[in-house]
Amino acid sequence: MAARACTGSFTGPGGIRHSVNVQAETLYEAVVLAIRAFREHDCAPSAASDLDVEARSPGVTHMVSMAKVQAWLASSAKSPSDKIMKERLKGLLA
Repeated sequence: MAARACTGSFTGPGGIRHSVNVQAETLYEAVVLAIRAFREHDCAPSAASDLDVEARSPGVTHMVSMAKVQAWLASSAKSPSDKIMKERLKGLLA
């Protein structure tokens, strides 16, 4: 799968909307890369946050809760490539 331009965003506790552009091949990769970028800018989403992800070309928007991301990362891999992806993404959040 080819990487696409994606925008990840969430609304912080003060009502401020935070957005970041990333390049990702999958929805969860886009979420993790967005979380990492938010952390680098001291505006990380809380564990209760919902993240919106817009994948462009064609444009598609998804909303993923932080709890769902954590559960997916903790779940069993379904294939060797899935295991590699999850380990890489876990490493990005560590």
